[in-house]
This record gives sequence, structure tokens and C-alpha cells, in this order.
Amino acid sequence: MSNALSFYIILNVAINIIGCAALLFFTRKKKQNAEQGETTGHVYDGIEEYDNPLPRWWLWLFYITIIFAIVYLTLYPGLGKYKGVLGWTKVGQYEEEVAAADAKYLPLFEKYAAMSVEELQNEPEALQMGQSIFANTCFGCHGSDGRGGIGFPNLTDNDWLYGGTPEDIMNSIMNGRNGAMPAWGAALGEEGVSQVVHYILSQNEVKRTYKPELVEEGKAKFEAMCAVCHGKDLAGNQALGAPNLKDTVWLHGGSISMIKNVVENGMQSKMPPHDKILGKDKAHLVTAYVYSLSHSEDEQN
Repeated sequence: MSNALSFYIILNVAINIIGCAALLFFTRKKKQNAEQGETTGHVYDGIEEYDNPLPRWWLWLFYITIIFAIVYLTLYPGLGKYKGVLGWTKVGQYEEEVAAADAKYLPLFEKYAAMSVEELQNEPEALQMGQSIFANTCFGCHGSDGRGGIGFPNLTDNDWLYGGTPEDIMNSIMNGRNGAMPAWGAALGEEGVSQVVHYILSQNEVKRTYKPELVEEGKAKFEAMCAVCHGKDLAGNQALGAPNLKDTVWLHGGSISMIKNVVENGMQSKMPPHDKILGKDKAHLVTAYVYSLSHSEDEQN
């Protein structure tokens, strides 16, 4: 902030405070004048407006707010570049809170960082900490329960785009993921898109309604354009983030129109890296929690 801007702010604040105080002082009425029954001269429908002073307690409330403003601006920043007697800053407060949290939780983080994700499945406190971090950081996309939504993966099942091992999950959290499905509408045409979609539906493990007459042509087009990522068996490829097209999980919707939209127009998805946001130890706890969402029944068995 420049000195000129700082002076401008200080001048404006000072003028406003002094102006408010002067307005209250010079417009106050003495008690004896009010007792004489003076009016303002305003009359409406036979009703006269008396020129009575504000109640004393009300007037003093206004003065108190002015005093409070002066004290506050003396102690805290608010007058341009002036930092206040206490030297408070929001950055300083944030750093103090982070330091206090680190002093409280870092020993726990270090303790759990030395344990494997599988071992942490038997540590309720660690999973609770991981859940809290997840709720604060990941709920916007995956939901507070981890079940996701259209375009955001469900983390509670066993369908993993990039792998569901502790190492894979940790890698996704720390480094993020970039998914890209090219648009095939121009190459396939409207009829070709329909053929591919109905071929996919015909291969789904759950019985789906499809047009048998489109399947053969759809298979040929799928193997020529789509199998390189999704595989000829439609089982997907976790190394590429290509989803399994045979199961019941549809990241971008499983209706015919939704599948057609993805094939025709493609799809871009991005999970941002959280290495700088969480750090390795916190990400380790989130990994343990996410892992538990799809393995809780296995642990119980």
C-alpha cells in the first residue's frame, strides 16, 4: 500500500468519526427546551411533531460506539498502513493456530505415519482423523460419505479408475489425476456412436436393453477406436484411467443418452494434487480412511 493511499484511508476514517461525534453533539437538545413543548413545525393530519431530544441512554450508546471505534483502530489495523498497538495480522493469527495444531497433532501424525495403511485399519483414532481431514478437504467432490456423484468417483465400492491399493490411493491424493476421453462424434458419426453404445450395452454384466442389429457394427468400431484404452474385453485399464465398461458403475451416468454424450463429445476430468495442501502425513491418514471405505467388510470378515 502506498503512503498516499494510506493517508487517504486515515483521513477518511478520521473525518467520519469526527463527523459522527460532531453531529451528535451539535444536534442535541437541552432538556429545558423540550419541557417548553417546542415543535419542529411539521404537522400531518392534525398531528404535530415535537422537537424532543433523544433519550440520554440512547445518545450515550452512540458515543460508546464512537469510543469503541477509536479504541479498536488504536489496537488493530484499520488506518492505512498503521498496524495497531497489538501488531495483529490475520497471517500471524493463522500461523499461531497452525503452530498450536501442529504441537497437538504432529506427534500423532508421526506415530501413524510409521504404520502401514493396513495396520491403521485397526486404529479407530487414526481413521477418525483421516475422516475429519477428508471431510474438510475432499467432500466438495466426493461427498461427505465418499460416495461421489456424476463425474466424481464413488470411493466406497471396489471400482477404481487408477487402482485401489494403498499406494495407488496415496498417489492419487498427492499427485492428482487427469482423465481425458477424446470425442468420437466426428469420427463415428451419429449412427456410429449409436452402434458403439449399443455394443457396450450388450456386453454389460447386467442385462440392458439394446438394439441387436447395431451390435456387430458397434463391435468393429469399438475394437478399432476404443479397445486401445478400454480393452477388447471392455474391462478397462487402470494404468490409463480407462473405466471398466462391463460393470454397473458409470462415472458420467449410465443411461443411453449419457453414454452417447460421453462417446460423442468426450470427457475431461481433473483431480488436483493435494501434496502441498495436506502433506505426506495427513495424506497418509486420508489414504487409510479412503481405503477403509471399501474394505470395512473385509476387515470384519
